[in-house]
Amino acid sequence: MRSQELQQVSDVVPSSSSSWGEGSNRIAALNLEGTPPPNITDSPDHKQFDHHDEDSKKPGWRKFLSFVGPGFLVSLAYLDPGNLETDLQAGANHRFELLWVILIGLIFALIIQSLAANLGVSTGKHLSELCKAEYPKFVKYCLWLLAEAAVIAADIPEVIGTAFALNILFHIPIWTGVLITGLSTLLLLGLQRYGVRKLELLITILVFVMAACFFAEMGYVKPPAGAVLKGMFIPKLSGQGATGDAIALLGALVMPHNLFLHSALVLSRKIPNSVHGINDACRYFLIESGFALFVAFLINVAIISVSGTVCSANNISNEIANQCSDLNLHSASFLLKSVLGRSSSTIYAIALLASGQSSTITGTYAGQFIMQGFLDLKMKKWARNLMTRCIAIAPSLIVAIIGGSNGSARLIIIASMILSFELPFALIPLLKFSSSATKMGPHKNSIYVIVISWILGIGIIGINIYYLSTGFVDWLIHNNLPKVANVFVGLLVFPLMLVYILAIIYLTFRKDTIVTFVEPVRHDHLVAQNSMEHGHSCEVGELDHIPYKEDLVDIPLPE
Repeated sequence: MRSQELQQVSDVVPSSSSSWGEGSNRIAALNLEGTPPPNITDSPDHKQFDHHDEDSKKPGWRKFLSFVGPGFLVSLAYLDPGNLETDLQAGANHRFELLWVILIGLIFALIIQSLAANLGVSTGKHLSELCKAEYPKFVKYCLWLLAEAAVIAADIPEVIGTAFALNILFHIPIWTGVLITGLSTLLLLGLQRYGVRKLELLITILVFVMAACFFAEMGYVKPPAGAVLKGMFIPKLSGQGATGDAIALLGALVMPHNLFLHSALVLSRKIPNSVHGINDACRYFLIESGFALFVAFLINVAIISVSGTVCSANNISNEIANQCSDLNLHSASFLLKSVLGRSSSTIYAIALLASGQSSTITGTYAGQFIMQGFLDLKMKKWARNLMTRCIAIAPSLIVAIIGGSNGSARLIIIASMILSFELPFALIPLLKFSSSATKMGPHKNSIYVIVISWILGIGIIGINIYYLSTGFVDWLIHNNLPKVANVFVGLLVFPLMLVYILAIIYLTFRKDTIVTFVEPVRHDHLVAQNSMEHGHSCEVGELDHIPYKEDLVDIPLPE
């Protein structure tokens, strides 16, 4: 059986050492189109790979800086308007009691996101491309549709949050703000024609603008440091709805489209195809993601601290207490304005604008890679951006026109439930592929990482299924529909829930059948082998590199 699998690989992967190189036990990603990857000597940047003596002399911090960027784009999933609203409600309802949930959730997120980055670095392909290679056609198209739905669901809070911010700052209608959000996102994505690093720089600036705004709000309210630290490190669930709010906080942290995005963004860096080069890249991406998520953690703590301090004050009026009991992104600005003054409301709106606009950029980016990976569409890159953007803003625009700010706020809750529903269909393939020798070869997860990641994954999926099922049953019991209608809804939904659970079981226990790596022939000369493994110079023809994605670096706009 093993020989048959290797024979399948040899049918589509060039065996010539000039294509893949020699001298490393580093696996090479399968080229699904059957054409050899570009030789380094064909690239104008081949000198970058030809001078590893110079690279090895670079200080560690200079090497690290070349990997900074993807983590900040990914961290925005933990700072999008949907998460901001969940944070505001958690602080208003439970003060600082649920801060420990944010801490644990972001530690979970760092582990999961590092698996996505390692998958891209080690295989040379991102998650959607590997799903396309592995699963049957019907399953592949189902996963694609679910991933696209996740992008749209994630984009709804981002678009609506930006529209709320524009309404607070400039008093324009919500639906007009939705249209402006779509256009401004496309303009900002035009920075890609100058390189992905420029876009990453913009996103990083917006993250720190958010941080500055919410830290300024903390300066206004001055939350008690002792209570904040106690809530951060002492787990506690007391009070009505604390368990439900903790589940909502955890469920909102890991976004399905973010896993596709992170595995693709790491391919915008040129990484030597050697064990040493791969390990260095994985380590640098882990450090960079850890720093970006730490900044995201501090911002989440600031949001919960502000709403918790304002809503738990002793001298608040009945009007403010009513606002705190039903707090959302839009009403939060009026709460801050009435308690802390107009400038506080303006600072909040600027932070919300930065959150929504930057998150919509990454959402469009993720949709682009999902469509490209699953379908391999050969369409103009700017047209793909435009189509993804139009699909994403359509639901937000319709609801904003019909329901206004109240309808838009309810739509954010629905979008978060859809994301909870979608998560297993991105997380399970990631856990399977990153632990599989057929995908990662010698770079697959260790047994300890496999156990920890699967425990975290099953825990997150279980929390989301519990959140969805209990929410539906609660709605079924307390709605005002006739009994006949409730019975009909139950007969329709419960079989779908059974199909949903069976689909999760299928993805979990299905054995990988497609081998997507090739182990190159090692150098006969031990010195040459050691030179390759430690990143030192050798002949260009003998040097492998990760398949470099030009489309991740430059996406030109129409002329």
